[in-house]
Amino acid sequence: MLMIALLAAGPALATELDRTPLTAVTADGQSVRLFPNGRWEYVDQAKAAEAQKVAAEYPENKTRPIESQGIVIGGIGRYVMPGDKDYNRGSLNPKMR
Repeated sequence: MLMIALLAAGPALATELDRTPLTAVTADGQSVRLFPNGRWEYVDQAKAAEAQKVAAEYPENKTRPIESQGIVIGGIGRYVMPGDKDYNRGSLNPKMR
């Protein structure tokens, strides 16, 4: 019975371990956290904050927030954030409701 419980819990435990970041040391001796999605960050909070400031300046990091809806094309349009009355309202077409 215990063996069946362990076999059933195995995939759940493996999934949890896959989400856990790894701690590694770079070639120049910096400690970093490696996340399963390919993202990484410095373990040292001061260096992490400095790296975030530098990363925020790159244009590819100036995208819409992940939780927003909408699109801006050529400066026309807007992003709708959660809490806005228009967030997740669906279609305005009465045939589609």
